[in-house]
Amino acid sequence: MRPGQTGARRRHRPSAVARSAATPYLFLLPALLVYGAFALYPLGRAAQFSLYEWKGFGSSTFVGLGNYLDLAGDADFRAAIGNALILIVFYALIPLAVGLVLAAILRRGQVRGMGFFRTVIFLPQVIALVVVAVAWRQIYSPHGLLNDLLRGVGLDVLTRGWLGDPGTALAAVGFIGTWIEMGLVMLLLLSGMSRIPAELFEAARLDGAGAVREFFAITLPAVRGEITVALVLTLIAALKTFDLVYMTTSGGPGNSTTVPSFEVYFRAFELRAVGSASAVAIVLTVLIFALNVAVTRIGEREA
Repeated sequence: MRPGQTGARRRHRPSAVARSAATPYLFLLPALLVYGAFALYPLGRAAQFSLYEWKGFGSSTFVGLGNYLDLAGDADFRAAIGNALILIVFYALIPLAVGLVLAAILRRGQVRGMGFFRTVIFLPQVIALVVVAVAWRQIYSPHGLLNDLLRGVGLDVLTRGWLGDPGTALAAVGFIGTWIEMGLVMLLLLSGMSRIPAELFEAARLDGAGAVREFFAITLPAVRGEITVALVLTLIAALKTFDLVYMTTSGGPGNSTTVPSFEVYFRAFELRAVGSASAVAIVLTVLIFALNVAVTRIGEREA
């Protein structure tokens, strides 16, 4: 050992920059700038436009909350909100219920070729919605596959133009949403169920628990976090859906399938009412934010 050295290795203290309280914020700054430029700034401009009566060009007139007050008595806006809430059933609740059951069956049955099934189930998520909409528009047409199947089993009385009938158009669009979201929900739930220790199920079976009791006592509580994530993602998808509605029905017939995001497009680019369109966009943003905060809070409280 050289003179002056000690047995213990000298510890290096972090530099003054590393110890500064501002350093973490410097690392966050690039992401914050991008988020502010592409998310917060457009949102702020939309909120500003919603206070004006403006055609998108030329002069504008400040109307304060007039655009929001007009929405309260607007039948098309109320129909859009009502349709969006109905689509939540198709986009979020039905995929969650069916996905839970199918994921539990797949996990319990130890199905061979699980990777193949996961790929097939998830496939609708990776196909462009425009392609999905065109394909389903052909299926729902008066001479499409669905009506051919009904005629083939003697149910001619049920055949119709599914997207052109006000009584079935919204449900037809919603079913496409169910088909798309089912794969995402099931994959999330299967991932959560795969983390449950097998010993828990073995102990439950030794105690005489059947498949239904295992599901409610072990599986369901273990995947509450995944259920919350699935609900948040599917709620957002249901409320902001636009391309599917635009490509299949364009909000019709009448206003039977119009949704808030389609109303934003229609008012801004067809009616040249940018102020009203911005007011709809702000209301939709607040609705999505409120519903997702509520779902997240409930999920955290139940966990």
